[in-house]
Amino acid sequence: MRSLSLPHTIRSIVRAGSVPVLLLAATAGAAAGGSAYAADGPTAALGTPTAVGPAFQYLGTDDRPHGIDSPRGCVEALGGGGRAVTNKTGRSVALYRESGCVGTPVEVLAPGTVKPVPRYFSSARFSAGS
Repeated sequence: MRSLSLPHTIRSIVRAGSVPVLLLAATAGAAAGGSAYAADGPTAALGTPTAVGPAFQYLGTDDRPHGIDSPRGCVEALGGGGRAVTNKTGRSVALYRESGCVGTPVEVLAPGTVKPVPRYFSSARFSAGS
C-alpha cells in the first residue's frame, strides 16, 4: 500500500496557504504515477490547463479531486465533498449537506478561499456576482 503522508516541506506550504491544496494533491499524484480527475474526467496532473483550471475545486469523499469551471446557482457535488475546497470563483459559496441546496448550509466560503472543510457536503449554491 502506498503511503499517503506528505513530505514535511509540502505540509509547511499547505499550512501557509500559499498553494491551493488540490494542486499539491495533483502534483503529488503525478509524481507517484497517478492522475488527477478534473471536471471533464481523467487528465494528466501536470501540463494541461484543465487539471489546474476549474474555478471551484474540492476533494471528494471518493478521494478524487473534482472541479466545476463555471458554477452558477445550485450545483451537485459529485463524489461528495468533505475534505478540501478551493473557491477561485469571485463568488461566495454555501455548502449544503443535502442534495439540491436545501436546509442550513454546513459552511459558507468567501471568494478566493482555500481551506479544509471538515463537514460532508453534497451540493453547493453560488451567489450571484462576477
